[in-house]
Amino acid sequence: MVIGPNPPARLDKALARDVPEAAGLSRSRLAKLIVAGGVTQGARVLSDPRARVAEGDVLELSFAAPEDVAAQPEAIALDIVHEDDALIVVNKPAGMVVHPAPGSPRGTLVNALLAHCGESLSGIGGEKRPGIVHRIDKDTSGLIVAAKTDKAHAGLAAQFEKHTVSRHYVAIVHGVPDAADPRLCGLRGVAFESGNVLKITTQLARHRTDRQRQAVVWSGGRHAVTRARVEEVFGKPGAAARLDCWLETGRTHQIRVHMAYAGFALIGDQTYGGRRTLSQKLVGSKAARAVAEFPRQALHAATLGFVHPGTGERLDFNAPIPLDMAALLAALRDGKSATMV
Repeated sequence: MVIGPNPPARLDKALARDVPEAAGLSRSRLAKLIVAGGVTQGARVLSDPRARVAEGDVLELSFAAPEDVAAQPEAIALDIVHEDDALIVVNKPAGMVVHPAPGSPRGTLVNALLAHCGESLSGIGGEKRPGIVHRIDKDTSGLIVAAKTDKAHAGLAAQFEKHTVSRHYVAIVHGVPDAADPRLCGLRGVAFESGNVLKITTQLARHRTDRQRQAVVWSGGRHAVTRARVEEVFGKPGAAARLDCWLETGRTHQIRVHMAYAGFALIGDQTYGGRRTLSQKLVGSKAARAVAEFPRQALHAATLGFVHPGTGERLDFNAPIPLDMAALLAALRDGKSATMV
């Protein structure tokens, strides 16, 4: 990996900033790797977390054999979209955590993968997240790829780092993005591209007071770019919309944070949208009730495309909108003035 511009002075902080999120390496995992001598610069071993680094430094990260897996196999049914010797693509249901964490030690995708794949999962992610190349939130449904070998993991992680992985999400939001909206014209980091495509470009970092949330920042943090196109409009005057969102980068909670920042919080997202509701006068009583009762962020990872790290073949997958979001869309369409764009 290469150290990016204006790096933190310390090695550990520089790695935490610049190692691709797709690699699935936590700060604690990186700290252990440094102390164990797993970070080198040419022939030089960088075993001191306080070692200085500079922009353009090329570092190599070497991993020991995988630790004993802390997560235990669980016979949980998986909606498998594709599987071969190198990787597996799963349509994850809303409510399933990707990997074990405090408060969610069981019932995760990792637990299910361990039962289904046995020992044939990449060890790069460490003992609690074998095979995990990228993540989607617990209450986001849709497509996720896991690696069965370290070679496949490295190949997929490189594609995520280079932003060549195609990912489109269906999002149902409050309000309707419009290039003619004067509020958006003056909002920092927000622009419109041809075809009325909303583009949001910011830095994202952990919230200063709530470590479970992410926040838009303008110094530090990680570069994040989200694009969105309106697919369908609901209510008067444009009370809600179905969006096609796609990622240039893949940061934690990226779509949720960016949409809320621009004023289009996802329906059901209490973390970033609060308890926002829709007026019956705008969408009708049935749709207003459906929005108020929707129990999660209305976000679905609908498509996933990448080059197979072993064969070089381009693979593209689609996952249908889940039943709960389909019911929400049906209620909104039954309301007032639903319009396809």
